[in-house]
Amino acid sequence: MLDTTDKLMIWQQNVNKSPSSQHNLISSSHLANMGVGLIALQEPAISPFGFTIAARDWTAIYPSPHGTTPNRSQAITLIRSNISTDTWTQLEFPSSDVTIIQIKGSWGKITIFNIYNNCDNNDTIKLLSRYYNRNRTSLEQTQVRTANILWLGDFNCHHPLWDDPNDDCLFTPEAMEAVEVLIEAIVDIGLELALPSGIPTHQHNVTKGWSQLDQVFLSEHSENMLISCDTWMDLQGILTDHLPIVTILDLLMEPSAESPYPNFREVDWDVFRTSLENQLLNLPPLERILNQNQLDSSCEMLTLAIQMSSKNKS
Repeated sequence: MLDTTDKLMIWQQNVNKSPSSQHNLISSSHLANMGVGLIALQEPAISPFGFTIAARDWTAIYPSPHGTTPNRSQAITLIRSNISTDTWTQLEFPSSDVTIIQIKGSWGKITIFNIYNNCDNNDTIKLLSRYYNRNRTSLEQTQVRTANILWLGDFNCHHPLWDDPNDDCLFTPEAMEAVEVLIEAIVDIGLELALPSGIPTHQHNVTKGWSQLDQVFLSEHSENMLISCDTWMDLQGILTDHLPIVTILDLLMEPSAESPYPNFREVDWDVFRTSLENQLLNLPPLERILNQNQLDSSCEMLTLAIQMSSKNKS
């Protein structure tokens, strides 16, 4: 098992906006125990209150416009809470389809782009290209060692460079024209495939055919830090047609001081109950639960009420 203080392990996956899929992935401490330091989700589950599903082990990083358009967020990054907050920062980006964080260490810095590219257009890729060209100096320069760039996510593009070149049905004229925008962008930035060609990442719901919609692109000068990049089919999880991709980089992560666990014996339960009663009064009126969506929503609202009440314990 790898420790995040030794290597940076990144888990990426499209969870199809399914709360059950995301709960299954994150609610246990399984990924944290595996040594995963970063989770990059595409099409994450967003509650009616505008929050995603997370857990104590993770800090959620939302796209920059999330505060005004939470339901449009298509790329959310979770960073392990034991990684020092002094070593990373979020970079602003004007799209709900991209989240950017920059991590620094004695080895230099790496800027990680978590990307969801809509299958209907290439607006996100074009915006990324403009962003890179405007910020090329700050992205490529560092005071120590090297500056590295990592693009990962669901790009919704087919190309013989990474898909099965014998699967002709993927390479329609429209698909080949659309993917050129992505090809030009990664060439301009100097990125190369980190996930080997021919590894399927997505199964079509209707045809059941496999393709490589999800990608990992790393700076061409950063190959020496890449330990591995592969799909983990056995850990796909539920209610998603995308496989997880795990990328392991030889980067030392600086740990933060471990937060103490709450001591529930010291809670003033009278204060907690009063606070909880006030929180519950703000919830919608009771109604009969008839489906999974209503159950998920009710559980999320109750959990939030308990969490808000816990802040008032003494």
